[in-house]
Amino acid sequence: MIDHGRMGFVGVDTAHSSIQKVFPLWADHLGLPSRELRGFDIPLGAPDAVYREVVERIRDDDGQAGALVTTHKMRVFEAAGDLFDEVDAFARACGEVSSIAKRGDRLAGAAKDPITVGLALDDVVPPTYFADSGAELVCLGAGGSGVALSWHLAHREDTPSTVTLVGRTQRSLDHAREIHERGGIDTSRFVYHALDDADPLGDATALVSAAGDGAVIVNATGLGKDRPGSPLADDVLFPTRSRVWEFNYRGSLEFLHQARAQERERGLTVVDGWVYFIHGWSQVVADVFDIPMPPSTVAELAEIASSVR
Repeated sequence: MIDHGRMGFVGVDTAHSSIQKVFPLWADHLGLPSRELRGFDIPLGAPDAVYREVVERIRDDDGQAGALVTTHKMRVFEAAGDLFDEVDAFARACGEVSSIAKRGDRLAGAAKDPITVGLALDDVVPPTYFADSGAELVCLGAGGSGVALSWHLAHREDTPSTVTLVGRTQRSLDHAREIHERGGIDTSRFVYHALDDADPLGDATALVSAAGDGAVIVNATGLGKDRPGSPLADDVLFPTRSRVWEFNYRGSLEFLHQARAQERERGLTVVDGWVYFIHGWSQVVADVFDIPMPPSTVAELAEIASSVR
């Protein structure tokens, strides 16, 4: 275990995250060296210099053990990747950093999302769901979390019949495809769908409404958390018996409310981002403080977190 230093949190509005209440309790339970969680807020669209300054502050502060990165994972890698002495294979392949840790005098970056999103997916669908149902998956959002989900699905034993990755720009989808190809992933099962510039909301809504029964529909856009709104119009019809997964657990959550309004009538299974939040944080805490994180410990941390949700 790393025996000194505080945990950091790089995000947009870190002061209002549920982790502010949860982390001190986790620190007590895990015996971490500090209960303090220091936030580093970066506005969306910030220039490279801002990202570099934050990474340098974490690197140069002996009292900072490391940090979790949310929202800005791809931008941290893009703007400040050269400041890391080492990055793991996922970070290099996915072009993102979600965990900043120190190993002696070396700064290490890691991409934990392909792992954490997979752990969370296990709570959304049963182990053989796709094989049994032949269902497809539609992921709204081709940023860091969407790419991480697609990466995990490509390596999962039970895979959807098709994975449609939906992006606002062709550039984001080209980047996702490059990551897949660089990782040796067979892209034949993927559809890379760029939304119509003239009517992105209508295009996404039509795409989801046309998906097959039992499809898994994911909101990985950040809409409803970092910015208000939903990627879908209110007249969307979720596929019958579909599983609707909102990656966010706090915020305005318009997408989640749209799904819950149809939950009973259309037989939906609706899941918010709470479990993803638990896995995301627990895996990065384990990385930063160099401690084991078996499923039994994650279950204990989830119970603690639920007590203050």
